[in-house]
Amino acid sequence: MNDFWQKFIANPHDFLPIGEWVNDFIHFLLDNNGGAFDAIGKTVDLFAENVEVALLSLPVWLVIGFFCALGIWRLTWRFSLFVLAAFALILGTGFWAQTIATLALTLSATIISLLLGVPVGIWCARSRRVNTLVRPVLDFMQTMPAFVYLIPAAMFFGLGRVPGILATVVFAVPPAVRLTSLGIRQVNKEQVEAGHAFGCTPTQLLFKVQLPIALPAIMAGVNQTIMMALSMVIIASMVGAGGLGNDVLASIQRLDVGLGFESGLAVVLLAIILDRLTESFGRGPSSPQGGGH
Repeated sequence: MNDFWQKFIANPHDFLPIGEWVNDFIHFLLDNNGGAFDAIGKTVDLFAENVEVALLSLPVWLVIGFFCALGIWRLTWRFSLFVLAAFALILGTGFWAQTIATLALTLSATIISLLLGVPVGIWCARSRRVNTLVRPVLDFMQTMPAFVYLIPAAMFFGLGRVPGILATVVFAVPPAVRLTSLGIRQVNKEQVEAGHAFGCTPTQLLFKVQLPIALPAIMAGVNQTIMMALSMVIIASMVGAGGLGNDVLASIQRLDVGLGFESGLAVVLLAIILDRLTESFGRGPSSPQGGGH
């Protein structure tokens, strides 16, 4: 017994080689499912490229005007002025193209995350067993260091925006699942019973009663998904995702404080605009809580 403990303490990795198991599993997937990963990569790349091309093809004044109009509609004219000043600052520092590329990456990752996360959240709300199985997976996805996701993503899909987007999806999808499930489960039982009394089918009950009532919680999930996607997209520059992350990474490599501050400021301004606007969709337009800017 003493010999066992001495060997275990001296070299515990021989007894529990989790890293080797993970490596073997990843290589097994690469050897046996290469075509599937290629198809996924091409689909994601085509989708993200179309989003980026569409945004970059829009005139600068139209993009700024759209966000300013959205700010007036959803929040206040003061926030609209903040949006105008923020975009003017980004233009003045020369980071407009990189900011739009980052916005495109964030939107692409967010759309994929919501397409996956909202249905899973609905499933979790309707099935306690599914919720019990999914919760530890979400805990794992949220607590694993973000850099770790880039390693298998780069192995499966090479370098470029595809591994960056898919690593971002893994990192950003948990809030969409959790808050969709929470919002539906918090719907008042009397309202659900009233839907049953009026003869609603399960699908009608979901779309006409539960989802509309749970909308504030779901929009909070959308908001958190966008914020997490934006933060991860910057980190994903390490695998060549592009956008403002490239400038942030270059500033670190060159120890260029000025470049780091300017590119970081563009990220901050974009994050504030997206955060305030998406947050407002969980409330009524021009609500007092949104008039902070």
